[in-house]
Amino acid sequence: MTKVPTLYDQRPPRTPWQSGFPPVVIHAPESGVKNHLDYWAAKRGDADAALRLVQAMMSADAVGALRSLIGSRRPTLVSAHALEREGVNAIPEALADELAQLLDLPVDSSVVQINVVSHTGADGFSRLARQAAFTGDIVAGADYVMVDDFVGQGGTLANLKGIIETAGGHVLAGTALTGKPHSAALAPTAEQLALLRAKHGKELEIWWNERFGHGFDCLTQSEARYLERTQDAHIIRNRIAEAEQTGDRAAD
Repeated sequence: MTKVPTLYDQRPPRTPWQSGFPPVVIHAPESGVKNHLDYWAAKRGDADAALRLVQAMMSADAVGALRSLIGSRRPTLVSAHALEREGVNAIPEALADELAQLLDLPVDSSVVQINVVSHTGADGFSRLARQAAFTGDIVAGADYVMVDDFVGQGGTLANLKGIIETAGGHVLAGTALTGKPHSAALAPTAEQLALLRAKHGKELEIWWNERFGHGFDCLTQSEARYLERTQDAHIIRNRIAEAEQTGDRAAD
């Protein structure tokens, strides 16, 4: 078992996407989840509200899709214990617990987020600049399925995958209670990466590696698309810096 370091200033590790990594299995539309009476209480850490929300919004089709992805393997469910300013988001853990019962799988609750990133309602550059960092006990050689409440740009799941695989675990798939359908595919295509590199040149990827500790091959598909659609590399660097400064002031 490998203990992931707990340094708060450590750049969250990421790993390249393996060929054929499956899209995130999403259970319910975003509007239905966010308009549910228990949503905000669950986001603020109310475990009972999270359980009611998850039970109301879980999809039998999504559970079936996960069962097909897992096959005969018995992976551990690991949830993104996201820190919000109001408390610890209780939705991912509630979803993991319900899936564990339905799929007869173990749950690892040792992996936790160690920083507050305030992604709810944030724009793309804020999500890129302020990334979730995790720590926990990872079993080398073990299979994992990641569980979150929401997938937007996918950076939180990419960072969760990073600490698991850096420590020797193997991530089979990811699932979320809700999210953007176009963000479900996490692994960027070769075409996307080629477009991104052609538009912004080698210098931006070098800077990205120095700033975040990984190249473009560790970006999610939505992150790569967001950067490729930005006018130039100068704007990207400036917007990242602005988002970092905004986050620092909020933390103070």
